Amino acid sequence: MVGNLLLRGMIVGVIAGLLAFGFARVFGEPQVDRAIAFEEQAAAAEQAASGQTAVEEPELVSRTTQAGIGLFTGVVVYGAAIGGLFSLVFAYAYGRIGGLGPRATAALLALAGFIAIVIVPDLKYPANPPAVGNGETIGARTELFFVMLVVSIAAAVASISLAQRLWASRGPWNAAIIASLAFVAVIAIAQYALPTVNEVPENFPADLLWRFRITSIGLHAVLWTVIGLGFGALAEHSMAGYRPVVRARTALH
Repeated sequence: MVGNLLLRGMIVGVIAGLLAFGFARVFGEPQVDRAIAFEEQAAAAEQAASGQTAVEEPELVSRTTQAGIGLFTGVVVYGAAIGGLFSLVFAYAYGRIGGLGPRATAALLALAGFIAIVIVPDLKYPANPPAVGNGETIGARTELFFVMLVVSIAAAVASISLAQRLWASRGPWNAAIIASLAFVAVIAIAQYALPTVNEVPENFPADLLWRFRITSIGLHAVLWTVIGLGFGALAEHSMAGYRPVVRARTALH
């Protein structure tokens, strides 16, 4: 059963990656082109002010390749990986989250994953277009982002576990509210404790920065929505007649 779900998860992930690629091409790449143009203009102005002659660096990967096959490969492979991991989490969670069916379980897991993996880290360390960010601090910024990501995932897992423990004594609604508040509290403390990074150039267009970050979140929203809904539909079809042992404490009521 797990192998069957894993295959379906990766297939749905590939489909989600294809749709996310289309979204990125239509909405994301124009913002990247604008950011690159700004970066080139800023570099040219700086060189002109200093009296230096512009020296063109060799282009290791062309912009056409980056926006085409490079983007396609990266997004589709990422989608397949997320889909595969999602299917494994689903296989573990199914039957442990009350009496939810395959579609409801998949949708709930996709929403939780989108919040924990995308929204929470981006609130503290949002995606930046070219020309934003100091190349010398990229290592530190990457580490901070992954710290926030790990804290977010750990807090999400802990809050779900807390809700399960409180389910029998507090009821489903109260358990969910208490667990959600605990998650928000942990995230708020982590985001306050971690250092803020602001390396946006003073004259960088605010609308471009906003559109790029919204597009980045939109790409992930497409990916997680397709995985949640698509995998739920496939799982429901493949698991027809299968009744897992309900392990959640709702079985006591």
